[in-house]
Amino acid sequence: MIDHLPISNPVLVFAIVALLILLAPIVMGRWRLPGMIGLLLAGALLGPNALGVLERDSSFVLFGTVGLLYIMFSAALEIDMTVLKRYGVHSVVFGLLTFTIPMGVGLVVARHLLGFEWPGAILLASTFASHTLLTYPIASRLGITRNRAVTAAVGGTIVTDTLALLVLAVIASSTRGEIDEFFWYRLGASLLVYVLAILIGLPIMARWFFRNVARDGVAEFVFVLAAVFAVAAASHLAGSEPIVGAFLAGLALNRLIPHHGTLMNRIQFTGEAIFIPFFLLSVGMLLDLHIFLSGPRAWAVAFAMVATVLVTKWLAAEATRVLLRYSKDQARLVFGLSVPQAAATLAATIVGYDLGLFDDAVVNGAILMILGSCLIAPIMVDRHGRALALAAEAEPVEAVGPQQRIVVACSTLASARPLLELAMLTRDTAQQQPVFPLTVVEDGRSSMEDVARAEAELGKMVAMLSAAAVPAQPVTRIAFNVTSGILRARRELRGSDVIIGWRGRSTPHELFFGSLMEQMLRDRHFNLTIARLPEPLNTNHRIVVAVPPNAEREEGFVQAAGTIKRLAQQLGAPVVLVGAQAGEARVQRAFERIKPACDVRLQSLPQWKSVLEALPGLVGDGDLLVVYGVRAGGLAWDARAAMLPERLAEQRPRLNLLVMYPAERVPELEGEEPMTEIRL
Repeated sequence: MIDHLPISNPVLVFAIVALLILLAPIVMGRWRLPGMIGLLLAGALLGPNALGVLERDSSFVLFGTVGLLYIMFSAALEIDMTVLKRYGVHSVVFGLLTFTIPMGVGLVVARHLLGFEWPGAILLASTFASHTLLTYPIASRLGITRNRAVTAAVGGTIVTDTLALLVLAVIASSTRGEIDEFFWYRLGASLLVYVLAILIGLPIMARWFFRNVARDGVAEFVFVLAAVFAVAAASHLAGSEPIVGAFLAGLALNRLIPHHGTLMNRIQFTGEAIFIPFFLLSVGMLLDLHIFLSGPRAWAVAFAMVATVLVTKWLAAEATRVLLRYSKDQARLVFGLSVPQAAATLAATIVGYDLGLFDDAVVNGAILMILGSCLIAPIMVDRHGRALALAAEAEPVEAVGPQQRIVVACSTLASARPLLELAMLTRDTAQQQPVFPLTVVEDGRSSMEDVARAEAELGKMVAMLSAAAVPAQPVTRIAFNVTSGILRARRELRGSDVIIGWRGRSTPHELFFGSLMEQMLRDRHFNLTIARLPEPLNTNHRIVVAVPPNAEREEGFVQAAGTIKRLAQQLGAPVVLVGAQAGEARVQRAFERIKPACDVRLQSLPQWKSVLEALPGLVGDGDLLVVYGVRAGGLAWDARAAMLPERLAEQRPRLNLLVMYPAERVPELEGEEPMTEIRL
């Protein structure tokens, strides 16, 4: 049997790995431990230094490296940029603390306790300062990625890892004799060019690709993968490491990949199902316990390294708690996110070993430090992250109206795709309600054939929603006309929102204010959104909202503002409120008090009557214009606002445009449920 080990059959190897990925969470769950601990232990047990069932060959190295970069990329991709901007100081403070404390203490340990020379001591201390966001997927599954402690830990990662990798570059260059009077200028210039090229150039290229080339989700996904790993591969040219490049790529693409969209779901699924488990297995395979039989020095080095990283990272988290007034659970969560060692630690250890600064004891101590920190960190993040998640659920939730049930009027998949994407981005995931794609077939001789074709198209729409993990319930109705079919289906489904699209009619006036819209607007029980979306929503970098005077006094203002802010949060875009100067402060206060939080700015007009002339100049390429619509007779109804969509449709044919008519409180009719009371 031993003669057949390690297993070389690629099919059998992959089958074993798939079985480990499946069983690890199940087995560890019995002891209430995260599944990644099981994968680390499985890699150590089945790896070449133990039972020898699996060999750490090029395939494990490849997929493990991809998994590591995937962790860094996903962490940056899921950052709420509004929260990061708000708590940017927190990220800098934590990043400096989690670098200086381990670096200082580690330097004393390496120099005076372990007896390293200064170059080796500095390099070893830098391995304690760096960390990898290995446990971030646990925080993501718990739904706490937008907690300020998580944001600080993720933002601080790029600070401490960059500083640690700079130490690595300087020590390596000095040992090789490559430092001269121009070294710092070359390093600074190359890093500056590299960072600017990613943060400025990559979003421009991605926005162009999504607008002009991408035609399906597969093309978008492959483009993102290619961009991330190309950026990571180019990091060495700038004197950095691939993990920094992957993180910067995630920041650059953050606003272009909505958090609840199909593309994000594909990215998360691929990483959590394949790449990240391979990385965990490959890390476990590195442990070699035989080295500890060589003498006491190996034990001393390993113990000192493990103890130093645990103590110093805990001290950094506690210092952060005191300075930033975090709770105990938040501090422990920060510790769990910042203690795992992997990428930068391995890079520094291997470079130091190749340069003769480290021996085998340090290499094995680093592996044991990686394994030990990766075993403790998931427990901390799971325990204290769960406590934060439960505490957040216990907080009172602001009632903004009836249960959200979105009905999307569709015909074909091509025309319905942007409308369904809008529904996914504005859907309140906390309510766990499905999206209802609706097709109305006009009654006639060929109605049965039309129903069959409509149901086939609806099947494609359900597949699109399912790819984004959004529940869907397709609906087909036969009616004498489209309007009556939509309204009847909306009542039967108790829909709170209806989304209708513009398919490119020749007269914008008929589109927005023709007989179809007039009939739809007579029913005041639901929120009506009219959408013209010639460009992908994820390419919009601003949301400009035209708000007529007294709109904040309308009963449906809270619901409309909440929908707009959910959309802004998903797109990572600021909201620019355009309104009359007289009531701008009142509108801004009302808007900012509505959840969720987002970046809100104000663009005032001297008088609202100038909106027709001024607004086209305020809306630029890449903007999404939202017109707050008011049904006739409403407090904020204004003839100028009614003319805005028509005017802009003529002047800006490629402008993404939404007209939102909030529901109104009216007497109960035809079994309708009354609107929930709304309080600001």
